[in-house]
Amino acid sequence: MKELPLIRLDSVSKRYKMGEVSVTALDSLSLDIPAGQFVVLLGPSGCGKTTALNMIGGLDRPTSGQVLIHEENIGQFDEDQLTRYRRDTVGFVFQFFNLVPTLTAAENVEFALSLKRHGSLRKRALELLELVGLSDRANHFPSQLSGGQQQRVAIARALANDPPIMLCDEPTGNLDSKTGQQVLRVLRELNQKQGTTIILVTHNSAIAPMADRIVRLQNGSVEEIETIDAPRDVAELAW
Repeated sequence: MKELPLIRLDSVSKRYKMGEVSVTALDSLSLDIPAGQFVVLLGPSGCGKTTALNMIGGLDRPTSGQVLIHEENIGQFDEDQLTRYRRDTVGFVFQFFNLVPTLTAAENVEFALSLKRHGSLRKRALELLELVGLSDRANHFPSQLSGGQQQRVAIARALANDPPIMLCDEPTGNLDSKTGQQVLRVLRELNQKQGTTIILVTHNSAIAPMADRIVRLQNGSVEEIETIDAPRDVAELAW
């Protein structure tokens, strides 16, 4: 029996009203993503990739179609169910790090942990910072960290509740190539060592060969899907 996908977008469309004009962000997009896969959503600005990510993350609802996670239609969740889904199932990493500037690296991670856990959070926060190679920066404030270090703190924060799915929206968009490679290496190691399903949105085609699968989007729908049998090492990416 064929294993069901972790994530399924079934003919998902999203339309926005801008005055009297209707804008189609997604147009009957269908896509299956198995558990443990590293997927890059690739395409130019306006192709629908961030909207697709928002659908999977429960940040937006489709105009039509279904978003299924473990065969559950999250588009039918009420707000409390969506809040629990985003807290327990999905980790978000964005282009802008969104760290709290008055909190240290460890405290930023502890804050995310406090949304679900109780008691001492420091030990787990330090474990997560060590996972992303920043145990020696735990007591530094964001202003004392480089862009790449801030993004790795953001990844540690996204991992606070051990989500099976990580959604990354242009996570290297504000970083130089060397720093971006460090961040991508952390994400790839999470995928390979912990089995985290990672969906990474980018317009940078040079990043794509590190993935297990490249989904090219155009005008809100899938243009092409490429499966990569031997993903490239991050160090081999030609930025």
